[in-house]
Amino acid sequence: MHEDFIGYLAEHEGREYDLHATHVNTAFVKMLKAIGFDKRYVRGEGCYLWDEDGNKYLDLLTGWGVFALGRNHPKVKAMLKQYLDQEMPNLVRMNCSLLSGLVAEKLTSVTGAGLSRVFFTNSGTEAVEGALKFARAATNRSGVVYCDHSFHGLTLGSLSVNGAQFFRERFGDLMPGTRAVPFNDLAALEKELSTRNVAAFILEPVQGKSCEVVADGYLEEAQRLCRKHGTLLIADEIQCGLGRTGKWFCFQHWPNIEPDIVCVSKALSGGFVPVGAVVTRPKIMDAVFNSLERCVVHSSTFGQNDMAMVAALATLHAIESEGLVENAAIMGEYMQQRLREIGASCPFVKEVRGKGLMFGIDFHRPAESLKLKMAWDMLHKLNFGVFGQMIVIPLMQKHKILTQVAGYHTEVIKFLPPLVMSKADADWFLNAMQDVLADTLRVPGSAWETVMGLAKRTVMA
Repeated sequence: MHEDFIGYLAEHEGREYDLHATHVNTAFVKMLKAIGFDKRYVRGEGCYLWDEDGNKYLDLLTGWGVFALGRNHPKVKAMLKQYLDQEMPNLVRMNCSLLSGLVAEKLTSVTGAGLSRVFFTNSGTEAVEGALKFARAATNRSGVVYCDHSFHGLTLGSLSVNGAQFFRERFGDLMPGTRAVPFNDLAALEKELSTRNVAAFILEPVQGKSCEVVADGYLEEAQRLCRKHGTLLIADEIQCGLGRTGKWFCFQHWPNIEPDIVCVSKALSGGFVPVGAVVTRPKIMDAVFNSLERCVVHSSTFGQNDMAMVAALATLHAIESEGLVENAAIMGEYMQQRLREIGASCPFVKEVRGKGLMFGIDFHRPAESLKLKMAWDMLHKLNFGVFGQMIVIPLMQKHKILTQVAGYHTEVIKFLPPLVMSKADADWFLNAMQDVLADTLRVPGSAWETVMGLAKRTVMA
C-alpha cells in the first residue's frame, strides 16, 4: 500500500459516508444528508474547496477556525516537507527540542503581557484542561468561574466550564467547584470572586457559540476584580486568537489587559498538525513544576512533537510576514459593515456582531409582519433553532458557500473566513447573503418549504 498510497485511496473513492455510518458516527452522517451537506470534496486551496464535480466553494467554516491561513498554505507545507526529508529525531523526551523552544519564543513575543512560558498541548480542550490545573496549583484553590453561553471544549474539565447545557446533559457529575455568571455582568462576577475560593475566571473575549463580544470596560474591571480577590484571569483565545479579530490576540483590543494564562490552538496548526498551547507567567509555571521530582507532573505524550512545532512556527511567521492580522482587521470591518446594511432590510435579522473575521448574525422573531411572525412561530413549534438552516442550506446549494449555525439550539450563524480573505471573496459572500435573506421574506416560498421539511424530518428522527 505504501508504494502507491494515492492509488490505494482511489480504490476506495466514494465510500466515505458508508464507512462513517458504519464505523464512526451514524447520527452525523444522517445530519449531513438531511441538510444536503454530504459532498465529496477532492481538493482544498486557500479560501476554497472543490468537490468531485468540479464545483468551487468558498469556505467560511474553516474547520471551525483551524484554516485561518486557508487550506494547504504553501509556506507551511514547504517547511513540513523540508523537515520530513531530514530524518530528524523526535520526541526523545529526555532532551530539550530546539523546535519547541523556537515556537515558544515566537509565540510569547506576540502574546506579550509578561506571558513568557509555554506548555504545549495537542488541542484546544487540552489547553483549557491544562490552564485549569495550572490555576489550581498556583492559587491552592479549586473554584472556577465561567460565563454562560461559553464554549471551552468537551473533555471533562473543559466541559465543566462549558456554558451550554446541551453539551453537559447526560454526562453525569462534572468537575466540582465550577459556577457560571452571566456574560458581561460585573456584579455577578464580583459576587463569586468575593468568596475568595476561586482559582480562575475563564472567558472568551468573543464567545464562540454566540459571537458576543466583551463590553468595553468589562475586561479591565474583571481583571481588577480578579487581582483584588486573588483569582487568575484565563483568556480562551483558541478560536478568536492569532490574528482573527484584527489583533494577534483579542484581549489586545483593550489597553492594559494582561491575562495570567492564555489558551491557544486551532489556527496555530496551520491546518496541518494538531497543536495547542498554554501561555502563562513564570510564577504560575514554576508553581506547577515546583521541584526536580515534579518536573513532569503535568505532561502530554505527543506535546511538542516536531511536526506540530514545524507547523506552528511556519504559521506564526506566515501570519506576520503576510500581514494577515492587518488584513483581518480591514476585511472584518468591511464585511460586518456591509452585512449590517444588508440585514437592515430583513426583519428576521436582530444583530450582526463580532470582531474582525469572527462574526455572526443573530436572528429573531419579526416585530411587525403578521405573515412572517406566523411562519416563524410555526417553524419553532416543530424545531427550535432550525431557522438558521434556511440561511446555510441555500448558501451551500445555490451559492457554493460553506458555513454553519453557531451552535445547537441557537438562532446565530457564525462566519470564520480565512485571514487571507480578499475583497472579491467578501463580495461573493455578501451578494449571496443579500439574495438568501431576501428569500426568507417570501412566504410561502422554496426557502420556507425546505426548512419546514427539515424540521419535520428532525422531529421524526
